[in-house]
Amino acid sequence: MSAMLYLESPSTDPYYNLALEQVIFDGPGQSRTCCMLWRNHNTIVVGKHQNTLQEVNMAYVRAHDVRVARRLSGGGAVYHDLGNVNFTFIAPHQGAEMDFSAFCRPVAEALAGLGVTAQISGRNDMTIDGKKFSGNSQYVKHGRVMHHGTILYDSDLSVVGQALRVPEDKITSKGLKSVRSRVTNVRPYVRENLPPETFLERLRQALWDKYPMETLVLTREQREQAERLRETQYSTWDWNFGASPPCQVVKKRRIEGCGQLEIHMDVEKGALKTLRFYGDYFSMEEPEELAGLLLGCPLEESALRRRLAGTALERYFRGMEEKQFLDLLLQ
Repeated sequence: MSAMLYLESPSTDPYYNLALEQVIFDGPGQSRTCCMLWRNHNTIVVGKHQNTLQEVNMAYVRAHDVRVARRLSGGGAVYHDLGNVNFTFIAPHQGAEMDFSAFCRPVAEALAGLGVTAQISGRNDMTIDGKKFSGNSQYVKHGRVMHHGTILYDSDLSVVGQALRVPEDKITSKGLKSVRSRVTNVRPYVRENLPPETFLERLRQALWDKYPMETLVLTREQREQAERLRETQYSTWDWNFGASPPCQVVKKRRIEGCGQLEIHMDVEKGALKTLRFYGDYFSMEEPEELAGLLLGCPLEESALRRRLAGTALERYFRGMEEKQFLDLLLQ
């Protein structure tokens, strides 16, 4: 049996790390089992089949510089920060079933060496004392499986709740809605008081002690391929938002000096398919004309600003400023 290939990402950029996973999956992962450890700066990662607008509190992530990324695998949305350690296994796959426990078990065994008793529970979780610290997902293609999971080691759990909390607007979607669970960090359960960097080192050593490993050295071509994928796919609005399934959104706000405004939107591929306005506002021009101007526009601030250039919103909604209107559409 050949040794498992091991790689530790040098980057905390979520778009690069997701691209790097794919490069390994399409390259060395075709013939060898691979393991990768990595961390991301503040990021929400949504599942492939999810509606980003449904999962993410966009007002919060913009205000707190949280990135939004979409992965190749299904499952629910998760929050990453530098207190979170992520693991990926890429291996041959046979049969029709997804076996999550096979890839969670090495991590649970490594945690046991640090004094942490972890359970593999549900369809894709790991828990401590019934509290979730690891969500896992898989992507299967051409006889290979990519399994990746999170380890909430010392994450800011208050941000987890804020970043994944959707505002009160009504959203219905064909996408899968994440199941919210009680969560915990691993750090309080570890025998020693280890910072995240040291925890990652201990996790790495535990894996190397348990399994035959050799370091995966990326070629220049593979590094360049990861950078290209980052730029052309994983960092793009089309992938992270435009790939969302169709959804219907209803937003209802009272704007000081303008009145009550209710917006009904059908969003498809991240762009406005239908748009209707209701409320007790005053207008000199028909808001339907404004709606027509915005149809087909991506729900993204710079695109909306370009579409609205030269438009006097005051004529459609008396007392409305452009920033208020954009906040209403985007938050």
